[in-house]
Amino acid sequence: MSVSPWANFAYSELRCRCGHCDSTGREMDTAFMAQLQRLREAFGRPMPLSSAYRCPRHPIEASKATPGEHCDGLAVDVLCRGAEALELLHMALSLGFARIGVNQKGTSRFLHLGMATGDGRLPGPMIWSY
Repeated sequence: MSVSPWANFAYSELRCRCGHCDSTGREMDTAFMAQLQRLREAFGRPMPLSSAYRCPRHPIEASKATPGEHCDGLAVDVLCRGAEALELLHMALSLGFARIGVNQKGTSRFLHLGMATGDGRLPGPMIWSY
């Protein structure tokens, strides 16, 4: 794991995984990551990420009319389920994560935790399900 300023998140797990870019994970917004680290410390347990930064060529971002928060380094998807997901959701809301996506069906259950860009492009607060 590559060293980062955040005790519980390595640059290697924050990088884009599209296979078509030179992402290093350093593209993540530092203020967002500081909040994510606070959340991890309050949660007190690992928060495995299924997705963090995504470059504009990442298949998910490329399929959108306008790239989303992942492309701005302002979102992660945390693998979690059930009671753990509910606990993490409560904590995330209390720490100011204002854009929440919930996927609690199937084998890949996660919470999208994001923050609006501030330019009005991605409204917040907002919650949605997948």
